[in-house]
Order: sequence, then structure tokens, then C-alpha cells
Amino acid sequence: MLAAFPAILAACGTIAQAPGTTPTPAGIDAPTSIPATTPEPSTAPTATAGQPPQGLAPIRLPQLEFGVVGHLYYTDRSRVLQLAQIAGFDWFRQQIHWRDIEDAPGSYKWGEIDNVVASAAASGVKLLVNIVRSPDFYGTNSGKPRDPQALGNLVAALIDRFGDRIAAYEIWNEPNLAYENGGRVRPDDAGQYVEILAECYRRIKSLNPNLIVVAAAPSSTGVNNETIALADQEYLKLMYSYRNGMIRDYFDVQAVHPGAAANDPDWLYPEVPGDRPGWNDHPTHYFRHVENTRALMVEYGLGDRQIWLTEYGWATVNNTPGYEFGNLLSLETQADYISRAVTRVYQQYRDQQGRPWVGAMFLWNLNFAVLWGAQGNPEHEQASFSILNPDWSPRPSFIALQGLHQRIKAEQGRAYKFDTNHDKRV
Repeated sequence: MLAAFPAILAACGTIAQAPGTTPTPAGIDAPTSIPATTPEPSTAPTATAGQPPQGLAPIRLPQLEFGVVGHLYYTDRSRVLQLAQIAGFDWFRQQIHWRDIEDAPGSYKWGEIDNVVASAAASGVKLLVNIVRSPDFYGTNSGKPRDPQALGNLVAALIDRFGDRIAAYEIWNEPNLAYENGGRVRPDDAGQYVEILAECYRRIKSLNPNLIVVAAAPSSTGVNNETIALADQEYLKLMYSYRNGMIRDYFDVQAVHPGAAANDPDWLYPEVPGDRPGWNDHPTHYFRHVENTRALMVEYGLGDRQIWLTEYGWATVNNTPGYEFGNLLSLETQADYISRAVTRVYQQYRDQQGRPWVGAMFLWNLNFAVLWGAQGNPEHEQASFSILNPDWSPRPSFIALQGLHQRIKAEQGRAYKFDTNHDKRV
């Protein structure tokens, strides 16, 4: 770990950015390529006329992999991706706003996404794209599209343009939140989401069966109020039971966003309740709530699907109402909690055959402190989750993860060294 520290400093050095090149933080969504290991492929006959091959098995990662959520639009992408590699991340999750790509039905303006995909591919980091925000002519208040085929057309266009340079698609984000669903969320929306997921799966797999289709993570919440949210476990039950469980045929991986508040990663309510002042009286406030989702998947006969944690992390000191729990944690405690969460998943989250039932963990987040710092608000809650400082220097979590990732990869038989001259794994 220490040997690579000069490379961290070289990648982290402060740079000047031209005015207007940093995206407005309000446009960044909050939690509200060459594989290092090869996924277990599905072998199946050739697809016909927009239909996926028959009998596809869900794609699984044979070993736990590591990802990070970040922002590659209008920033120093090479620096961001180099830092992701130095920290030992295999994957990068980038959210894309559909409404910024399709300006009229069937008319796509690719713009900056071309640069994002090209940079990720050149770095060797695998790219997971998370699609959100419908254009007004397809959805209501940027919520899910009314017609599933509209989003199917978009993913087909993305594959036509980028091929396997985008390795995985997460179809929507936290659809149990009213905010992500056009302003309201009702029980029947879970079925509508399954129809959208199924359409996207058919289109993706008909073009490339080896691309990974990720079912969206519900927000970790116990709230049932149609103007706010539908409880995550209730939403998943509605998804899994819709039309006699049709979802079984239409996804590879279930995404999960485990909430953690200020709670230790080994705690879980009610078995091991936390002792923090607040945010401790419901399972959704705990990292280990992912275990409840796993149990639910097994109950519904979906235990053969892996979970990916497409957002997890701990906030630190911040100035955002609703995230006061971050004020209870230091940067050093954040590093400790993240490290122990990774270790817990790696060592314990395995099925009876010893296979990992969590395939990938995406830390929230890498570089949002840099973005918010440029906007004059370095203590925004999104920045407080970051493992970089606003000046690009590493926080304790970055250093801790670098060493931990390298140790685990060595145990997995996939150790690597980082070549700072060629910016790739060698």
C-alpha cells in the first residue's frame, strides 16, 4: 500500500478547471474495459428479431469485485479513473440522464457520453451505466417512462453505439421513491417497473447476451407514503410476485442500496441495535439490511441471482438537513466502517456452495467532494461520503481501501500492480 502512495499524490495533485466545466451539483444524483475476473457466461443459441436467446442463465461474477460511484462528465476523467485504479476498483458506476440524450423521439445527441465511455474503456475499468430521468415526452416529471419500449429503444441505441464498452446496465434508480417516479409511487408501480425491466432485458440480451442487466435498487426505507416512498421490502415483494414471478426471466443481478446512517457495519436492528442518537430503530438504517433482501430473494426462488451493492457508504460531517447522522462520524471512522463492511461481505456473504452472493460492491462515492468543492460547498452531504478531499487528495478511506482491495485480490489470485506510465493494469 505504501509503495503506491507517490502514485496517489501524482494523480491527486490540484488542477485548475476552466469556468463552467464542473457540472452543477443539483444535476448529480445522490443516494437520497477489461474484467479482472471473467463473469460466468451464458451459452445459448443466437437470438432472432429482437428477442433474446432462450434459456439464458443469470450472469454471476465468480469472485467479489469492487466498484465505485463517481462522476465523469465535464471533469478530469483521466485523473478520476486513474485514482479509481490506484484504489483497486474494478468497476465505475456512472449515472446518465436520458432526457439529456434524447431531445426528440428517436433523436439522440450523444455529446459528453462519448467521451465518458471512451475514457473508461481506455482505462481498463469496467463501466456500469445507470439510466434515469425520462424526457418529458416519455414520462411525468422525469419519472419512469409510460411505455417500456421507449427505454428499450434507448438501451438498444446505446449498445449499437458503444458495444461492450458498457459492460452492465442498471435499469433506473430507487424506483420506490416518489422523487424517482415522477412525484408519486403506488403499489402498482412495481409491476410497471418489471415491465420496463423485461423490455430492456429483451433488447439488451438480443444484441449481446454477455452484457449484465441489473434490476434497480430500491431506496432503503420503511416509509409507506405515496408522495414520499414505498418501503423497500414491500416494493421488492411486489416486483417478485408480479404476474406470477415473471421477473425471474428478465434480470441477472439485483441491485441494493443498504442504508447505514451512523451505524457500525456489524449491527442490525432488532438483533444488534445501534446506540447512536437516532437513525437506529429500523433495519433500513443498517448496512446489514442487505441480508434481509437476500433472504427475500431466496424466499421468492431467486437465490441463484447475485446482489450488487450499487451504492453503499457512510457520511461524515456535512451541512445538509436530513444527513445529520454524518456529524457523528470522523473520516477515520468512515474508513474503519467501509473496510469492515467490505471484509464482512468478502468473508461471510456466501451461499452453501461457498460462492459469493454479493458479486460487486460500489462505494458511494469517489469524487463528489471535488465537484462540490468547486461549487463552494465542500460540506454538502454528497461531498461528505467522498473518499477524496476537494483538492483531490486522498481521505483515510481511500488509503484503507487501496490496501484492503490489494490484499483481497491477492487472496483471490488476481493481484495486479499499477503502471503509472501507461495508466493501466499490467
